[in-house]
Formats: sequence, C-alpha cells, structure tokens
Amino acid sequence: MTTTPTAGDRTVAGRVPLDDVITELGRRRPVFHSEADLQHSFARLLWELDPAVHSRLEVPQRHQDRTEYLDLLCFSDTARTAIEFKYFTRRWTGTAGTPPEDYALKGHAATDLARLHFVRDIARLERFCRRPDQNGLAIMLTNDPALWSAGPGRGQTRDREFRIHEGRELTGTLLWAGGTYEPNTCTLRGTYGLDWKPYSELEGSGGEFRYVAVHVNPDQDDPDDPAAPGQT
Repeated sequence: MTTTPTAGDRTVAGRVPLDDVITELGRRRPVFHSEADLQHSFARLLWELDPAVHSRLEVPQRHQDRTEYLDLLCFSDTARTAIEFKYFTRRWTGTAGTPPEDYALKGHAATDLARLHFVRDIARLERFCRRPDQNGLAIMLTNDPALWSAGPGRGQTRDREFRIHEGRELTGTLLWAGGTYEPNTCTLRGTYGLDWKPYSELEGSGGEFRYVAVHVNPDQDDPDDPAAPGQT
C-alpha cells in the first residue's frame, strides 16, 4: 500500500525507494554524457521499476509572481516527488556500459559554483514542496573528489559556508563571501546532513563517481498556500 510522503521518507512518489533506483541506474549507466542524459535515464528507469510512477521533465512551478522550472516531477496516484539534478564532472575519457559507449567528459573547474547551485536546488525544493503530498530530492552526481572531500583548510573562501563535503550539515542562512554578495545568500528552513555514497568505479583518473541525495520533506505549515504548484 502506498502512502503520502512523511518526514524521513526516502521514496520517489511514495512507491520506489531512491536507493533502489540509484543502485540499478549505476549498474546500467555508470556514467552519463550530460545532466540531461542523467535526467532522462533516471526517469526512464523509474518507469521500468514501477509503471505506476509517471515522470515529467522541466515542469513549471509558480511561486508568487514568477515561474521556475523543476528538473523532474514524479507522481503516482497518492504522492509526488520533485527532483533537482546536478551532474558536475572532471575530465574523463573511456568506454563504459552495455552495450559499450565512448565517453569524453569535460572538466568543470568552478567547484565553488557547483556548491552554490546545489544549495540553491535545496532552497528551490523547499519552495516547491508546499503540498503535503509532495516531497523533494536534490541529487548531485560527480567524479570530482573536491566536492565530497573536506580537504585542507582554505581560509575565508567565498564559498566557505556552501561546502558540501561528507559529514557537512547545511542549515539556516548561508552567506556567500561573508555576505558581501547578497544575491547569492541562501536560507534553508530545514537541516540537511550530507552523506556521500559510491555510484560507480571506472578505469583511469577521474573514474570514481559518488552521489549525494538531500531529502526535502513536505511543508506542513501552510498546505493551503496559493503558491503551491499544481498537478501537471
């Protein structure tokens, strides 16, 4: 029997455990050409695992006087999950998958912006999950150890409060560059511990992939908020 999302719920649309989706996805697709490739592959696999779960890409979410776009909305008869993806890569070239495919991943050097955008995804999901039957997932997949490792002390870097390494806890108001650039300030109403997990292991430098998933619970405080997004 399916249920609506509750605090601590780790399923997609109240039916499929996220861990099951990621495990099978890693077996079939250990690497992706792009973030869009990841989104499409996740949605297709989810339908194969449970045809009762439907998926829609780039769904508009209305909030006050503006419209934002959600990467993926998954829904069943009883529950919904809003998902934001980030796929941040360092250079890797090789062959993987069945049937074999050739990959040539580009290196995205700006890890500070990767952290900023991931935290922004969490904040966006808190806005989107205004319905009691809708939870959220922010997922980042990467082969760049700089994101999951604490690393040596780096002093007062501009992204210091946005670090997302293993064991980090994100909560409250996070200031970019000590608050000197206000447009990048992010405020989170929830508290999120970060637990990076293995995704795939490929040959060569940059062949180790890990992922982190942040679960955003439904906002039970104001279920009648007119800004709550409607069903597609």
